Amino acid sequence: MTALFTPYTLRSLTIPNRVWMAPMDQYSAEVSGPGAGVANDWHFAHYTARATGGAGLILVEATAVSPEGRISPADLGLWNDTQTEALRRITSFLTERGTVPGIQLGHAGRKAATERPWRGNGPVGPEEAWQTVAPSAVPYNEDHHVPAELTVEQIQEIVGQFADAARRALAAGFRVVELHGAHGYLIHQFLSPLSNRRTDRYGGSFENRTRFALEVVEAVRAAWPQELPLFFRVSATDWVTENPEDGRDGWTAGDTVRLAHELRARGVDLVDVSTGGITSGIRIPTGPGYQVAFARRVRRESGLPTAAVGLITDPRQAEKILADGDADAVLLGRELLRDPHWPHRAAAGLGAAKRFPDQYAWAV
Repeated sequence: MTALFTPYTLRSLTIPNRVWMAPMDQYSAEVSGPGAGVANDWHFAHYTARATGGAGLILVEATAVSPEGRISPADLGLWNDTQTEALRRITSFLTERGTVPGIQLGHAGRKAATERPWRGNGPVGPEEAWQTVAPSAVPYNEDHHVPAELTVEQIQEIVGQFADAARRALAAGFRVVELHGAHGYLIHQFLSPLSNRRTDRYGGSFENRTRFALEVVEAVRAAWPQELPLFFRVSATDWVTENPEDGRDGWTAGDTVRLAHELRARGVDLVDVSTGGITSGIRIPTGPGYQVAFARRVRRESGLPTAAVGLITDPRQAEKILADGDADAVLLGRELLRDPHWPHRAAAGLGAAKRFPDQYAWAV
């Protein structure tokens, strides 16, 4: 059996293979009214197609824990019962197909209130905007809204919102929760000295800058069943220290390893290792599998399982990542947008058993 198509068990949950779908925002919910943040037919068709395509685990896109935490006005949310019920339709289909349903919970912080990508990714106009928040009153770039600095009381409120959203995720039928601590969103904003200028217990030292992330983990782990796994997505580096021309202090790979030890002690089961996103204008040397080395380092130095992501497109490339011990699973993003049946194609190419639904199996 290939490594890519070997089942993987975390706590009491067994995932049928190591080809997982990374969370990718669809920006397709209604922006206001009773349908705001509610999964609709687009989301159902999008996720069920990837389950039919053979993904072992599907992580539903970054889902906001509050209205203010949405990246765009059209993001999914998980702060009310209507949203919970709509997601149950998706999780039921995924479960019936043998695919594990997971969800990424997040808060966009200073990167909230932005346009959909096909509208330019800039800040939304005043008719749709809301006051963004962040560790410090420092905007993402000169084009974005200036966020309000969070008070300690507001920080604690957001911690509670993450825990509430985890409870709703369970009620909606999800079996994995991932906390979004990457790509310049709120948790990452606390971690990185590029965005965190605080002088209280949430800023300054490594211990202080990681405090919010760890409080969220503790609150969610307490709300999430002990028999189910908890993931954490991290940007392993801000890509500042790797650039000798950039003299700023950013979040580093060494910081990520150190954080991973703390996450493991608090019940996180796997780190989803990505990079970047904290601010614009940073050069990132992209290429096939360009983030895999970070997943390998976190796995080897912290003992936590990892998932690798980033320009993983070829089945043999994915197989090698696992066979070499660089990660425990691969997360495919844009490749699964281009080819929902990539897992079936990969299984055929690697000589593994395919998981076609009966409705397709007789014809292929």
